[in-house]
Amino acid sequence: MRLKSLTSVEFNLFAQKSNNSNFYQSSNYAQLMGEHGYDFEYLGLLNDLDQTVAGSMILLKRIKGKISYGYAPNGFLLNYNNSELIRIFTDEIKNYYSNKNVAFIKVNPLVVIGNLDNKKKCFIANDKYIIRDYLVNNRYLKLKNNLYFESSLPRFDAIVDLRTTLFASYSKNTRNKIRKANKRGLIFEKVKEKQLDDFLKLMPRNNDDFYYKDMYKIFKKDDSVDIFWVKIDYEEYLINARIGYDKEIENNASLNEKLLKEPTEGNISAKMNSDLVILSYKNDILEGTKGLKENNDIYIAGAIVIKNKDTAYIVRSWFDKKYSKFDANYFLYHNIISYYKKDYNYVNLGGMSGDMNENNPYYGLNRFKLGFNPKVNEYIGEFDLIINYNEYVNLQEGNYLAAEFNKKTS
Repeated sequence: MRLKSLTSVEFNLFAQKSNNSNFYQSSNYAQLMGEHGYDFEYLGLLNDLDQTVAGSMILLKRIKGKISYGYAPNGFLLNYNNSELIRIFTDEIKNYYSNKNVAFIKVNPLVVIGNLDNKKKCFIANDKYIIRDYLVNNRYLKLKNNLYFESSLPRFDAIVDLRTTLFASYSKNTRNKIRKANKRGLIFEKVKEKQLDDFLKLMPRNNDDFYYKDMYKIFKKDDSVDIFWVKIDYEEYLINARIGYDKEIENNASLNEKLLKEPTEGNISAKMNSDLVILSYKNDILEGTKGLKENNDIYIAGAIVIKNKDTAYIVRSWFDKKYSKFDANYFLYHNIISYYKKDYNYVNLGGMSGDMNENNPYYGLNRFKLGFNPKVNEYIGEFDLIINYNEYVNLQEGNYLAAEFNKKTS
């Protein structure tokens, strides 16, 4: 077998056939990172029949002087059950980079070592954990496992199977929030290219506007990106608020008569709750009337989706917390799932925490995503493939690795 530099076309053809294909291992993602401080190249391992049996897009970045590190996002594309293939490809990669001032290559393979038991709220391991031994035996340094978002990419993610997931399979809380959002007059729209700047202005600011603008332009070339946003239709909102108000007035009158006849604690509580509902509808009517009068389109949530093979990935989403009562994030994710049902098999909802406890700072995020009845994967984690041991130690001792990744080894 021999290692060969591949063209972007050759690599994409191989990547799309790979069982662990993902958009991070693509020429589009390489171009994106090329715009943001990285070099990149495509490598393939060819067998005696000149067939590519393993490969990777590898990002390269200077970290100290002439010394660089490599990164294979979501790991090399190969059969991780084949320990001999891992050995051969690893040896070829190490030989290739041994004289190129590369200290190490970071990998986080898409090897699922466990899945969440939704009832017990714990992860059930499978037999793939042995792959850690395959990697460690080939001089991959296992990095500390994380429960949150300390690594380059999440170690846990939530994937909705569009072939089997129905609205009825969502949690009761999620279904209720989506129904309420529908009644509040929300509209789900696909963002047009000319609206991209408007979308980015609404997205919470963290100095990544250029990154997502470049992402859209690069992935748009082969129609592998979609952007969606959610707005309030104040006319529909006002109509629904008035209908709800009228119904609750009737219910309140009935409760009042019941209370006069039977002044029990239960009837008192029901009447008080009805009074609060009426007040809420009054506020909705005032808000809807104002919004309709001002005739402004208010966008309160949005998402960027990358499409690869049979999966749509939600790579970034947001919602305006000022309008949290609209439950726009639930409405957004439900409509994204519905949008891709016809043409795709999965929607990847993105990263989660592996900590299922209620005191977890990401408990709300977990609860939100779990409400859509996804399959939650636990991946094998991050490894550093050491190319130059002395340089790697120097980077560690000089805190270059901590500054770049904020990550410790174990």
